[in-house]
Amino acid sequence: MEWEELQATWAQLGQELEEQKKLTKEIIMKMTQEKFTNKFRTLTQIETVGAIICYAAAIGVLVNFNELNTWYLALCGILTLAFITILPTMVLRALAKIRNLNIIQGTFKDNLRTYTKAKNHLLRLQRTGIMASFVSLFICLPVAAKLLSNKNIFEIGLKPTAWIGLGVVVILMFFFSRWGYRGYKKVTSAAENLLRDLE
Repeated sequence: MEWEELQATWAQLGQELEEQKKLTKEIIMKMTQEKFTNKFRTLTQIETVGAIICYAAAIGVLVNFNELNTWYLALCGILTLAFITILPTMVLRALAKIRNLNIIQGTFKDNLRTYTKAKNHLLRLQRTGIMASFVSLFICLPVAAKLLSNKNIFEIGLKPTAWIGLGVVVILMFFFSRWGYRGYKKVTSAAENLLRDLE
């Protein structure tokens, strides 16, 4: 009788230990999921604010589009609208895809593959956005000059001080873009490390 009780107690302890292991694993997975999602919270907030500013500027350009009264100003206006609406939307969608990755349900290998693909897409979008922002600066400038001060810089040109200011802006954009891209790489690497720790 004692032997049977001992076996029953041992089996019960084994079952409780397995349940405890399963519960611990679930808690670790949930905590990791939360940490993973939080890694992208600040980036998402910053990009959301930037997108709202871009969309507000797009509305301003659309409302005053008839003031872009030459074909080249209208073309610059269309390209400006495309840049300030499409790119922010694509970046927000890429961030949402990464943040919504459910690491609890998928396998380690599938999660890592999905994350790596989404991360590479996001970083490629950032590089594209950085390059496009330098080009768009020269496309948006004539639109802004026309809508804000009713001046066609294609006809009147830029004063030397404006060229100096433009040079300063380009230099600042270069350093800011570099800093921002490094921040993206740091966050995406930290999130990837979280996933790799689950292996």
